[in-house]
Amino acid sequence: MIAEEKLNPNEIIDNGREVIRIEAEAIADLQHSINEDFVNAVETIFTSSGRVVLTGMGKSGLIARKIVATLNSTGTAAIYLHPTDALHGDLGMVRSEDVVILISKSGETEEISNLLPMLKRLNVKLIAMSGNKESKLAKECDIFLNISVKEEACPYDLAPTASTTATLALGDALAVSLLKKRNFTAKDFAFLHPGGSLGKRLSLKIKEVMITGEKIPRVNTETSIKDVIIEITSKRLGTTCVLDENGKLAGIITDGDLRRLLEITLDITGLKASDVMTTRPKVLKADYLASFALQQMENFKITSLVIVDDKNQPVGIIHLHDLINLGLQSR
Repeated sequence: MIAEEKLNPNEIIDNGREVIRIEAEAIADLQHSINEDFVNAVETIFTSSGRVVLTGMGKSGLIARKIVATLNSTGTAAIYLHPTDALHGDLGMVRSEDVVILISKSGETEEISNLLPMLKRLNVKLIAMSGNKESKLAKECDIFLNISVKEEACPYDLAPTASTTATLALGDALAVSLLKKRNFTAKDFAFLHPGGSLGKRLSLKIKEVMITGEKIPRVNTETSIKDVIIEITSKRLGTTCVLDENGKLAGIITDGDLRRLLEITLDITGLKASDVMTTRPKVLKADYLASFALQQMENFKITSLVIVDDKNQPVGIIHLHDLINLGLQSR
């Protein structure tokens, strides 16, 4: 039966801060591992015509999976290989042109040690990520990346804590270094992330989401204010385009403009759209990114933008709420 240790709130806070301190120091100390071995690892992966295969047992395996995900999303093809499954057929997924990264804090993990001879027969490049440079793993691999830490955050030095954090950070360092070496751009990132808010923010264009056709609220400069109110109300966007005699955008009227008008006078008889409209409103072209439209709305504190063509004729309208609903909130 586990004995319960009673901690007061201050002790809980102190414990939490101590964990963060230990792990932060582990990452800071990791800078010493960014050396010629790290350069060799980056160059080896970069020049390889194959994939990066990561393997590790237990917590190291979980960290390996996260590094695989980061590499794939930043332009370096990677897969995870479970060391036990590798010895029962999955080794067939490894090709001679691949680079294999083996993760083990001790460097003596049995499953990893058993896998080493099989990998060496395939003549693949081997990179060890270990905290023990004298280990079998470190000595058998072509490149050794040191993930040693002074102490684990676990008070019994049992649960991998600081060491897994350090390993993850070193994996990120590899991924980002490769990203820069490949000149991997935001456009490339968008191509690999077509779904979710990241993909949308980097690739979704205004023309793909704007309101078009008969749904665009529009009146002309001679339209009565009564009919302007009807148009704004019926289209439910809180605004309407005002067009001149050539169908070009002359201005806009928002529900805010109407409220301010009615605060001044309730007599709208004889008033026309041209008397109330805002001239030279903010507009965009349809080929701009939707995320840029959102940024413009937030910067100018407006809720909609008219989308115009090269002749300054409205071809669409885009509303703040529609962009937010798409998950395009700026960071």
